[in-house]
Amino acid sequence: MKRLAWILWAAALLPVACSHPKDLTLEEGEGWASRRPYADFVITGQARTEEGAVAAIRFCESAPGAGYEVLLQNGPIDGTVKTGSLSHVRNLYRSLAQDGEWFDFSVAVRGKNIGVQVNGVDVVCYTEPADPWRSEEHVGQRIAPGRISFEGLKGKVEVRDLEIDKLPAGLKNPADTLPPVDEQEDSIIRLQQRDFPVIDYHVHLKGGLTKEMAHAMSMNYGINYGVAPNAGEGGVGRMLADDAEVYAYYEEISGEPFLFGVQGEGRKWTQTFSPEALGIFEYLFTDAMTIVDHKGRISRIYRPEEAIFDGIDKQRYMDHLVDQTVLILTNEPADIYANPTYLPDEMQADYDLYWTPERVDRVLDVLVRYKIALEINPRYEIPSFDIIRRAKERGIKFTFGTNNVDADFGRLEYAVEAIDACGLTPDDIWFPSMSIRSSRPTVIYNHFR
Repeated sequence: MKRLAWILWAAALLPVACSHPKDLTLEEGEGWASRRPYADFVITGQARTEEGAVAAIRFCESAPGAGYEVLLQNGPIDGTVKTGSLSHVRNLYRSLAQDGEWFDFSVAVRGKNIGVQVNGVDVVCYTEPADPWRSEEHVGQRIAPGRISFEGLKGKVEVRDLEIDKLPAGLKNPADTLPPVDEQEDSIIRLQQRDFPVIDYHVHLKGGLTKEMAHAMSMNYGINYGVAPNAGEGGVGRMLADDAEVYAYYEEISGEPFLFGVQGEGRKWTQTFSPEALGIFEYLFTDAMTIVDHKGRISRIYRPEEAIFDGIDKQRYMDHLVDQTVLILTNEPADIYANPTYLPDEMQADYDLYWTPERVDRVLDVLVRYKIALEINPRYEIPSFDIIRRAKERGIKFTFGTNNVDADFGRLEYAVEAIDACGLTPDDIWFPSMSIRSSRPTVIYNHFR
């Protein structure tokens, strides 16, 4: 039986030849495989996908089912894994290439490192640790000398100018700048092995975090980053003040391998920016951490000196905070409710006392009505698991978002806990293809002092 399995594996992709072709047309079930094994090597070429097409580049195939796979798949950010993904290890959810256009790709193995580039940009830099964690389904994912193959999985993918070159042993990937993760203690690889989308939609380039650092951390940790500036006034970090700054920022960052969002900051941003300018971003989020308080003042409730009760009790203050949250989510065309259920410092110890079922329902009603996703925030560890479960029961989608203050912001630990504690599945996760914000009118609803 073992010999038969090897024979079937060797014959699976035809034709098989010693030298590789320069051009390939990959349609479902068709492809090419090398006869000889490769150890350290680099594969380069150009590819073009038709809409909805998928192909795989496989390598380190030392036995049936062994080795790794890099996908070629473009299209919208809809939850399917995209071009450059190292399947089940470093799944990516935004492609740097477009259907119908030729793009460059590169896959290299140098020792225990796998590097993938798309259009000259590093999108995967994975160093296999000495003791990698693998699920039973993917137990054969190990670096070892093995054959290289290409296979069409769906539609048509064309490849041209294909080159496969041996590399001398001992070379290092220049992008490999961080120590490998201890996968025996890492929760992210477990999610990747399940093909559970691992995306932190709420990352800010501030507090010493540069785009270069974020790029390296994302590849090393296996977390897709959604990088977002603040658009408006009153926040901390990179602030965009008008449409011109929005376009300039997007031009600056658009070549990076991130998802691109923007955070509406303060309560005047809907008056400041045009829908067209904000529409260049893949998603838009806001929160209720800045409100118009019961005295008509702009209040940043994350600053104790601005969360002023003025003689009213905290239950009445909470009623007003919920009123403001409902107004914000009803009238501002956001995709994601970020920092959800945040309370001023003086009230946080009694979170469950203030977030009563009736108040929670008022907010969840708005999320359902406008198909707004609920962020699970690891920095503040909000919302509570009870609220997450109630949101899931109502069909609300979720995102993960840290809202970092610097470059040391963890690996989505609270979100990982919520996945297990609340029974979340990939079907519960929101993607930009679900956005309806372009159909929502902008309403000027607050009066300011």
